[in-house]
Amino acid sequence: MWFLEAFNDLQLDIVGFLAILGEGSVARNAQVTTLSTFALIPRLSPAPQAFYLHERPNRLPIKQGTVVGVFSGNVRYELNFFSNLLHTDDLKRFHVKNVRLTLATPQGDTRAINAYPFGPLFWLAIMGAVMSIALIILSVVWKDGMSLLATVLLSLVSTVIGIGSRWTLDLPEPRSGRRPVPNGDVLIYYPHGSFLIVRCEEAVARMYFTAESCNYYWSDNTYRTTAIFASLMLMGAVVMLSNATIKLQTCWLGAFALLNAAYWAVAALNPAHHNWDITAFKIEHEGYEGEETPPTNYTEALWRAIAITRSTEWLRAANGIAPTNSMWEHWLLEALDAAKSAPLEFSKSGKLILPQWNAQKALTDVMLAKPANVPV
Repeated sequence: MWFLEAFNDLQLDIVGFLAILGEGSVARNAQVTTLSTFALIPRLSPAPQAFYLHERPNRLPIKQGTVVGVFSGNVRYELNFFSNLLHTDDLKRFHVKNVRLTLATPQGDTRAINAYPFGPLFWLAIMGAVMSIALIILSVVWKDGMSLLATVLLSLVSTVIGIGSRWTLDLPEPRSGRRPVPNGDVLIYYPHGSFLIVRCEEAVARMYFTAESCNYYWSDNTYRTTAIFASLMLMGAVVMLSNATIKLQTCWLGAFALLNAAYWAVAALNPAHHNWDITAFKIEHEGYEGEETPPTNYTEALWRAIAITRSTEWLRAANGIAPTNSMWEHWLLEALDAAKSAPLEFSKSGKLILPQWNAQKALTDVMLAKPANVPV
């Protein structure tokens, strides 16, 4: 049976491939990384090829859902990135929640939404830069020219990609002017039958209906040129790393093991809480009496949304939230009347008290009665 007899007998020629492993953890935060200036720092990064794509995205990720203005009647049949960034709670089926969204600080010349300047991604960049410097020093001390060239090339790959992928977020800023602005309350309907009511000003509500876009610094041809150049640098670095001495290859093995572990840990964090700066907004959970007992059916959930907004106009503005037949129209009239019949009341804890009305029984009565005064 054969074992290593000396340290120099250890073969680590495959260590160069460690430079391209870990693409999944890097790709998760690649877009927000290239938005930040620290993407330009020469540094080691696992799987730098994850930063350049065949097609650069023009928009940030969206989700399924419907956004409708309670008073404005504006409708958008998707949840844009702004909606997903602010409201990260996964509402359970038929759950109804109401919150208040305000601007916490005057905007001035600062952006309301931007990448965190000193978040986890920044410290990953610093960690990669420190490892680059350490490997350069070790390569010089141990006189390993191949490791030195590999370190320089791999460190510059991140910078080249950061330059080619640089972009800014195009999303209209909410501005609180001196003139009075109407309420811009927004209702978000999720596909599994839950509702989120957001109390806000019209200036903030507009951001829910705007399609954000990624404005890149460089044209598509320039981007592809930098991607090709970075790919050649990456291939050259892998070849050189495979020809480094066993001592430096061992150091590289440790460096990439630590970097991959760090990137996987950061990828597991919620991007909205750690990578994006949304401190310009303040979200307060208002709540209502009975919220701790979620509805067991869609009819009850819809009634709670109507009772909180005291309106059904948003239902008529948006398609697909409720049926449009005559019986449902009659039920909506009864629901609106029940919601407005009682004055606004709040409990001692400040929660809204919803009117007492049996929504499911009312719907059943309507279906059995088939009222003649409602056109079919």
